[in-house]
Amino acid sequence: MTHDVRVPLSTARYLDCLAADFDRLRSVATAADPGAAVPTCPDWTVADLVRHVGQVYVDKTHAIREGAETEWPPKGTQDAEPFALLDRAYADLREELTTRDPGDPAGGWYAPDRTVGFWIRRMAQETVIHRIDAELAAGQQVAPVPEDLAIDGIDELLKVFTQYAVSGWPDYFTDTLAGSPGRTVEIHALGTKAAAWRISTGPARFTVEDGPGDTPADLTLSAPPSALLQDLWNRRTPGEATRVTVTGPEAATTELRACLTIATQ
Repeated sequence: MTHDVRVPLSTARYLDCLAADFDRLRSVATAADPGAAVPTCPDWTVADLVRHVGQVYVDKTHAIREGAETEWPPKGTQDAEPFALLDRAYADLREELTTRDPGDPAGGWYAPDRTVGFWIRRMAQETVIHRIDAELAAGQQVAPVPEDLAIDGIDELLKVFTQYAVSGWPDYFTDTLAGSPGRTVEIHALGTKAAAWRISTGPARFTVEDGPGDTPADLTLSAPPSALLQDLWNRRTPGEATRVTVTGPEAATTELRACLTIATQ
């Protein structure tokens, strides 16, 4: 069993996953009622979801071409027909991601990695999460996320989103972490490609290390990678029993989930 999650997927693998999840998202959304509610995104309909994904693609294409993300929402996207916007935006994004070197510079909010490669990874992960949103809105079975993509997505959520946000914008987490007694959390992805992360929390602190620790954690979450990704991104299927085994106090679980939610808003 290996716990090394630090090696990213290849560019080709990210692009293949992006294409597959885009096709699935579009197919599911096309067959759904455009006015159907998206249970995992309050106040959104399927049409809103499709438009949002198109807007994200427009924004990231601009970040690559111009070196900075654009105004939000991107100009000219608010009144665009959702699927026309989605198709046009994906074609433009795909061209940028496939014709540039991953090491080329690009604009973006994540200071440690302002490259095209960052957006290749981010768009693959963005698309799989919104593909799940579309499936849930359409009442369809959520297709499993491949283990390697799911593990990479958990790693991104914990490090790129949450650890980075807590260190860079600690005020947003004051209500959640100021009174924290200091906890350790372990997350275990169980499967052919197993992985683990050790999280330490406290006032203005959320640090992530690869692998399990030498001492028992205060809180442990364990599940197959796809189920863990869906759960940690708050994309659980309504009414379906969770596949995540949680061991530890409720207060620690509440703290963890609050941090993840704030970081991804």
